[in-house]
Amino acid sequence: MSDPQHAARRVWSWLHPGSLLERGRTLADSQRGRAIRRNSHLRLGGGLVCLLAIVSVVGPVITPYDPTAQALEARLQGPSADHPLGTDALGRDVATRLVYGARISLGLALVATTVRLVIGTTIGLVAGYAGGVVDAIAMRVVDIQLAFPGLVLALVIAGVLGPSLTNVMIALSVVGWATYARVVRGSVLSVKDRAYVESARLYGTPRRRIARRHLLPTILNPVLVLATLNLGTVVLAAAGLSFLGLGAQPPTAEWGTMIADGRSYLRSAPWLITVPGVAIAVTVIAFNLLGDGLRDVLDPDHLDDRERRRT
Repeated sequence: MSDPQHAARRVWSWLHPGSLLERGRTLADSQRGRAIRRNSHLRLGGGLVCLLAIVSVVGPVITPYDPTAQALEARLQGPSADHPLGTDALGRDVATRLVYGARISLGLALVATTVRLVIGTTIGLVAGYAGGVVDAIAMRVVDIQLAFPGLVLALVIAGVLGPSLTNVMIALSVVGWATYARVVRGSVLSVKDRAYVESARLYGTPRRRIARRHLLPTILNPVLVLATLNLGTVVLAAAGLSFLGLGAQPPTAEWGTMIADGRSYLRSAPWLITVPGVAIAVTVIAFNLLGDGLRDVLDPDHLDDRERRRT
C-alpha cells in the first residue's frame, strides 16, 4: 500500500463517526472526563467562547444591515425592535457592527496568539534542548524582550509601522512570544535528562524525532493553557490600540474603534460605549475562565489532589 493511501486510511480511521463516538465515551468515563464535567469554569468559559465564535461566524450572515452603510435619518436612536442595540452617530446599527467586530477581534487574537505560540515554542524548545551557548543567547534575548512592558512596546511598534489591523497584529505577535519561550524551556529542562530521553539519545534517535515524540507532548499542556489565557489579553490589547487610533480605521467595525467613536456621546447615547465595552469584558472573562478550567483539567497533580479531597 502506498504512503498516501496509508495516510488516508489513518485519517479516516481517526475521523470516522464510530471512532469519534468511541473516543468520546472513553473520555467521558475517564478521570479527566469526570473532571471536565465537574469543572464549572471550563464549562462556563467554553460555552461563552463557543457562543462568541458562533456569533462571529453566523451573525454577519443573518444581519439585515450593512456595518458601514450610513443612515443619518436614524442616527443616535436608542434600542428598539429594528435596532436592538441602537444606532450610532452615523445611523449604523450597533448590533451589526458588534458582530462584525467580534469576527475581527477574535480573528486577530487567534492569528497573533498562533504566531506567538509558534515563535516562542520553537525558541524555547531549541534553547532548552541544545543548552550551552544557544540557551544563553536565546534567554538573554527573552530577558531583553520581557524587560519592556508588552502594551507599551506594542504601542511603539504599531506607531512606527503605521495604523492598520495588520500592523497591530504584527506588534502584538512580536511582544508576546517570550513568555512561551520561558514556559517551553522550563518544561524541556525538566524532562530532557530523564531516562527515556537519554535512552532514545543513546540509541541514536535523531534530535528532531526526540523533540517530536518525547519533548513536545510534555510542553503541550502548559502551552495550551497559556495560549488560551493570551487570547483574552490580545483581544483587550487590540481594542486598546484601535481606541488610540493605531488599529482598525473607520469605517471598519471593531470594538475598540466603536468605543472611540462613541466617547463623544457618553451622556446622550451611552450604549455606544457600553455595548462594545461589555463585549470586550465578556470575551476576556470567557477566555480566562476557559484557561483556568483547562489548567485544572490538564494538570495531573491538580487532578489527583482534587480526587483525593473528594474521596
